[in-house]
Amino acid sequence: MMRIDSHQHFWRYEPAQYPWIRSDWPLRRNFLPKHLAPLLRGRALDGCVAVQARQSLEETRWLLGLASEHSFIKGIVGWVDLRSENLTEQLTAFANHPRFAGVRHVVQDEPDNNFLLRRKVVRGIGELRFFDLAYDLLIYPHQLPAAIQLVRKFPGQRFVLDHMAKPYIKRKGLWPWAAHIGELAQCSNVFCKVSGMVTEADWSRWKNADFTPYLDVIFEAFTPRRIMYGSDWPVCLLSAGYERVCDLVADYCQRLSSAEQDRVFGGTAAEFYHLV
Repeated sequence: MMRIDSHQHFWRYEPAQYPWIRSDWPLRRNFLPKHLAPLLRGRALDGCVAVQARQSLEETRWLLGLASEHSFIKGIVGWVDLRSENLTEQLTAFANHPRFAGVRHVVQDEPDNNFLLRRKVVRGIGELRFFDLAYDLLIYPHQLPAAIQLVRKFPGQRFVLDHMAKPYIKRKGLWPWAAHIGELAQCSNVFCKVSGMVTEADWSRWKNADFTPYLDVIFEAFTPRRIMYGSDWPVCLLSAGYERVCDLVADYCQRLSSAEQDRVFGGTAAEFYHLV
């Protein structure tokens, strides 16, 4: 079984393209496949899923080009304009690439809490099934109610929750996030990435135990069959190196059977994204 990092990013850094990266952060440089490959090997991972970091068709084309050049990039989650009248043409242009696995929009930055329920967005999500594509949900806890309504509209569509919906780990807030997670997980078409945790904690002082209550909620709600490991590299470098992020999840998973650990570290991602 493939061992997979289900969530990471690549970029050639340009300030205008990544305005969210602050001047004092260690992210203001290129992060490319040659930088990730040794990190994957160091944790015996066979490959990764590269996820969009810019909302442009150019970004999607660039990521698919990287996947064509590097066999360890097993899947691409790109961006298309779900609200566009030309969405079908956009999806058709990418669909022939064997590693085009899914689509994402940076919903967390949308000021409308009900962005996912807008008519054009819902229509766009409805088109994904014709191309056998997954959809990554990138949201904050206050956007979970809209996500719950959305996934119920499309029981046959594969959804995955990125970064556990970014719970308030630093301030140790569990509710109402935990209740919403339980409700979302009742939809069997929704999966979850245990990723992005360290940047929601106290960057310089977190310890593994800080994440246990949140991981307990996720593993009880989704079970290992619908959970996948993701590093969120290189964004994770704001708080921890690749090895520490991977080991954090691996240490928690020691309580699972070997078959369940295989699911979290590859089996779930391969099934969900249809990786080959």
